[in-house]
Amino acid sequence: MASPSAWERLTEGQLVARSQRGDKDAFGELVRRYQRLAVSIAYRMSGDAMLAEDAAQDAFLRAWQRLASFEYRGAGSFRAWLCRIVTNMTTDLLRKARPTAPIEALSLPGGVRPDEAHLRQEQAQTVRAAILRLPQASRVALILREYEGLSYREIAEALDIPMGTVMSRLSYARNKLREELADQHVGKSANRQISKSASRHIERR
Repeated sequence: MASPSAWERLTEGQLVARSQRGDKDAFGELVRRYQRLAVSIAYRMSGDAMLAEDAAQDAFLRAWQRLASFEYRGAGSFRAWLCRIVTNMTTDLLRKARPTAPIEALSLPGGVRPDEAHLRQEQAQTVRAAILRLPQASRVALILREYEGLSYREIAEALDIPMGTVMSRLSYARNKLREELADQHVGKSANRQISKSASRHIERR
């Protein structure tokens, strides 16, 4: 069995290949690498820490069960595939349970983060709540882009949608947040950050 340092030197593709041959230790390294990603996506989709842990665990189990049919297409393709499984698992669990975690426990995506040092706590909570109120399809795209830093192409692969749909969902999410913040008078600082994100999104694909 390889040492931990040896596992860390292997690429995603090498780990996937070994895992597909039945190497559970190799798959364990994939779990280690993407555990935070899986939990983060599920948590930001649901606002429920316990549900997020369950969704991530179920997603890795499903990935292991279906790994033989997975076709590796280059760096990042396993991550995108896992993101799709996580979002599907979280969606399934959300149908059975309502979010229970407090809104204030969430973080904001980098592209729409207000300067919380200069905003009152209730304003920050308002923005977080607005993110959770986004339609799930747009919220997931925003999470994958702004929280997890996936490219437009990776998001398209993860959600199994055309890149144009990714762009439209992100545009909708950003515009909706901007409108809600304006309606609720959250302040110019938050809206300024959202405007910057929206204006840069073509460059960052």
